Amino acid sequence: MGCTFSGFNAMYDAANGGGDVWINDIRFKIVRQLGEGGFAYVYLVKEVTSDSSSISAGGLAKKVKDPSHLSDDGTYAMKKVLIQNNEQLELVREEIRVSSLFSHHNLLPLLDHAIISVKPTQEGSWNHEAYLLFPVHLDGTLLDNFKAMSAKNDFFSTSDVLQIFRQLCAGLEHMHSLEPPYAHNDIKPGNVLLTHRKGESPLAILMDFGSARPARRQIRSRSEALQLQEWASEHCAAPFRAPELWDCPSHADVDERTDIWALGCTLYAIMYGVSPFEYALGESGGSLQLAIVNVQIKWPAGPKPQYPEALHQFVTWMLQPQPSVRPRIDDIIFHVDKLISKFSQ
Repeated sequence: MGCTFSGFNAMYDAANGGGDVWINDIRFKIVRQLGEGGFAYVYLVKEVTSDSSSISAGGLAKKVKDPSHLSDDGTYAMKKVLIQNNEQLELVREEIRVSSLFSHHNLLPLLDHAIISVKPTQEGSWNHEAYLLFPVHLDGTLLDNFKAMSAKNDFFSTSDVLQIFRQLCAGLEHMHSLEPPYAHNDIKPGNVLLTHRKGESPLAILMDFGSARPARRQIRSRSEALQLQEWASEHCAAPFRAPELWDCPSHADVDERTDIWALGCTLYAIMYGVSPFEYALGESGGSLQLAIVNVQIKWPAGPKPQYPEALHQFVTWMLQPQPSVRPRIDDIIFHVDKLISKFSQ
């Protein structure tokens, strides 16, 4: 799946749908826009096949190695990225490269991709466009679900909290077990897709590997520490960012346990809808960085009956300010499995 593009490009009305786009030699019909952010747009698309061929025998079916990633009705999510300079181009290429390293049912797979050159227009100054194709999950992200649940003062059950979290751990274990280990670097509710399933807990899938990098870095100078902090400020969501990425020592070994911090924040968010430190943003004179570095956690009321204290202790265990004593993903999985045995019906 090389970075090539054939056919015509972007001759459609994104708002109204109805146009076609080609990714390599496969044609897709734009159904509607699902979302946007920065210079990226996400569309629901449907593979266009000839009258004589079925979806299951279409062009994408011949390319995708794992048939479980194929849609029964030919619909997919397509991310279109407007690229303005060579730095952004390299970032997209790196996202494509890194995504191809992972193969796990709790990590969103990249099914196909294309990068094309375009002539700058009056409307924008971009010189490339990237098209990335993924399976579609129309139930939205964990963040989307929080918003809908908050309006009804609803919460996940203890069992669902643990099952969603266990799936995120499974995907992360795959990333951390590579050689070299990779850190996701931006674990947060907005990067977790949910699919609701009748009679069982939701399917949870970790997505967006644009910030994923080899996890282990040796910091040996103040300038290296400042470079890491600057990189983290651009790639890691602040309410879920580990203390060592806010205030990195001049001599430090940073590893995949930055993800464990974000995972602890995300477990808290699965229960309460926000990061454990987001309250600081709403306080007069409050500082998100100080709340994180000093691990000042506040526990809201939550559902009735409340979540078990063991879940609060579990979160606190992951939110160790010193990364050297923070647990690793295999420790987390061992403990979450014990909690599932204890609290899941």
